Amino acid sequence: MNDEITRGGKRAAPRKKPHRVLRYLGRGLLSILAVVAVLAAGLWMIMDEVFNGPSETARNVLTMSLLEASATKWVPAVFVGEETVDQIRAKVAADLPDEQSDPSQVIIRTEDILNSDEWADCPDGLRVEEVSGDTYNAYVMLIRDPSRVYLAPSARSYSRSKPGVRINRQIETEGAVAAINGGAFFDNGTVSPEVGSVPCGLVVSDGDILWNDGSSYYGFAGFNEDNILVVSKTMSADEAKQARIRDGCCYGPVLIMNGAVNEEAYNTNSGFNPRTVIGQRADGTVIFLCVDGRQAGSLGATYGDTIDIMVEYGAVNACNLDGGSSTVMLLRDEAGQVQFVNNVSLLQEEPRRMPTAFMVRPLDGK
Repeated sequence: MNDEITRGGKRAAPRKKPHRVLRYLGRGLLSILAVVAVLAAGLWMIMDEVFNGPSETARNVLTMSLLEASATKWVPAVFVGEETVDQIRAKVAADLPDEQSDPSQVIIRTEDILNSDEWADCPDGLRVEEVSGDTYNAYVMLIRDPSRVYLAPSARSYSRSKPGVRINRQIETEGAVAAINGGAFFDNGTVSPEVGSVPCGLVVSDGDILWNDGSSYYGFAGFNEDNILVVSKTMSADEAKQARIRDGCCYGPVLIMNGAVNEEAYNTNSGFNPRTVIGQRADGTVIFLCVDGRQAGSLGATYGDTIDIMVEYGAVNACNLDGGSSTVMLLRDEAGQVQFVNNVSLLQEEPRRMPTAFMVRPLDGK
């Protein structure tokens, strides 16, 4: 009996052959791969032209922009080599003096500030303001008493076997009332649990040297035992002890030192990115700055943009911290709940794991 004839004598519809569907799918996938390959080749040619073309400025802008993104920081070295990348990075600190900032530029007047009109509506000594520019939205937090600001490490003993801590969880552990992300850390652009586990450069917490791997970073920011923010292009462990640094970490560049703007950083087209900056006014007030970036409503800021903001708020010393997808500012509200002040990357469900963060103790100091 013919398998295609049903019991009612009607011919059944022919069955579709599975291999025909697979053939169509295969052709579709090949077409997609071909388009992706063409786009990738085109992008590679464009980037090669920028990196190795006649415009040094365009090369530097692209290099800095890619270096500030976790997933693409390896790209510039493929086109121009590690040595050239290091030269481009170092250029933003070229005109900075080798010495540390002068602590005498800051005279802490906590009592005078307490009674000033500026803080009349902020009994907790914290104030947050939103500022904006042509390409960015940013948030400035002012902390009246610098003795409340400290560096919170993810561990007192760092190891790649210990993952870093997400800042929104660490602020709860610390019982802090505010926080921003801190300094440089190991990041190979993967999702490995080692990313964010250990810092880069020098880390000082409560007067102890927690980490010193000798990494070459072009900026250090830390508070001394007199609660004055010290910034410098470099900082060794011995120098930190001599300067009586109690809490600090590395990133950079230094943006303002002793009231003088880092002109090289200001005039460098560093790209538009999320950014985090720490600074201090002459009266001791600490300034936290976080800039939104890589979003439809906020492309990001350049070093020059952040310098303008810090100057406007009276910073005599300021240093760039880790930015990009690490940028985050937290504040505990009156109900005791921790809130995100800035807008973190849309691709992130939570902040990144990090080994350091600057935090603010509650008024009672506990």
